[in-house]
Amino acid sequence: MKSGDGEVIKVFRGSKVGRFLAIFISLMLLGVSAFAATINTTHTTPKSRKVVETPHAKHRMHHLAHSRGAVAHRPVRRASLHSRRHHYYEHFSASSFATTDVTEGDVTAGEDPVVRQAAIDALGDMNGTVVAIEPTSGRILAMVNQKLALSSGAQPCSTIKLSVALAALSEGIITKDTPVHLGGRYRMNLTTALAHSNNAYFEALGRDLGFEKVHHYAHQFGLGELAGYNIPGEQLGQYPDEVIPASEGGVGKMCSFGEGVSMTPLQLGAMVSAIANGGTLYYLQHPTTPEQIADFQPMIKRRLPIGELIPEISDGMAGAVQYGTARSVKLNFNEEDILGKTGTCSKAGTRFGWFASYANTEVGRIVVVVFLEGGRPTFGPKAAELAGRMYRNLYDHEFFTAKAPILPAASAATKPTTIEQ
Repeated sequence: MKSGDGEVIKVFRGSKVGRFLAIFISLMLLGVSAFAATINTTHTTPKSRKVVETPHAKHRMHHLAHSRGAVAHRPVRRASLHSRRHHYYEHFSASSFATTDVTEGDVTAGEDPVVRQAAIDALGDMNGTVVAIEPTSGRILAMVNQKLALSSGAQPCSTIKLSVALAALSEGIITKDTPVHLGGRYRMNLTTALAHSNNAYFEALGRDLGFEKVHHYAHQFGLGELAGYNIPGEQLGQYPDEVIPASEGGVGKMCSFGEGVSMTPLQLGAMVSAIANGGTLYYLQHPTTPEQIADFQPMIKRRLPIGELIPEISDGMAGAVQYGTARSVKLNFNEEDILGKTGTCSKAGTRFGWFASYANTEVGRIVVVVFLEGGRPTFGPKAAELAGRMYRNLYDHEFFTAKAPILPAASAATKPTTIEQ
């Protein structure tokens, strides 16, 4: 009997042998598929490799993992304060630029005209003040925008680190090369911490020192008291007699960027002058007439036992300008060695930018303090840039070459007067 292909298949399916063969063939096909899948998986799975990280990378990865892990388990609909801060954009209500002539009302008859003009040109239209001091006598050579310079001051930001560094060196807690442990395997010395203005380093120093010692040395260096001698209009900054609350950062934050402290440009200028001249804290004096210039006599407030410590702090101040937070000085000036410290912080919608420095030249030293207040364009590196512009102006007018060398205060022709407190 002839049958087509369809009929043969029907007969085959209808028999027991056919059914058995059909089941056997199906099982064989499934086995082949599973075997093929196993082969594909084996060939596409990569071999694992152990990655060896550097210590810095391990620390960074540990920090990132810790911060990510802290947020990962929180519900998305209830974002934490930490998460919101991560995307926080600070708003400022103050302007970084002056709307009026900031020099209006300045008393200038007793100032050095070259230094004053250099300061005016450097400040430009920025809302701030520039104070230039002769560190071996305490004479104010120029004070631009005297209303701001003589005000009650502002948070010193990271310039407070100079006082803390001197305190820690005085107490023998560190030398410039002592590695301070900052968590994990991360360590830093004073030179690097000053150059890069590392907050964690100075918080650690502050906690080691304790508030009583921090407070004592701050006053020794002139904070919390008038810097000038009979300067009309000078107001007093503030250094608290008690540590700020732990909720505000305690002694650590006081030592890292001056939380709770108010410092004036004159106070900072007097302290940096003492560093520049080897340890003599002068009363700052601001002559207002030619007669006062002729009769000028330095007045010593106190002598600080920091002479041997100044080389320990100088490397970090030089490093700030060479490769750290104040390297913007070099945008305008490279001819002489400049040592300094920047500061940036904000409060109540106003941003502060500080830079305190001195030129270390063979013909004497000049201290320059730039203080700016305003909005986002205001910060420490901008103040450093303006200081560099001022040093450039002074250099171009032969300020560092045309004058006779300034003698150290101890052997000056006019013997300084010491006023005990």
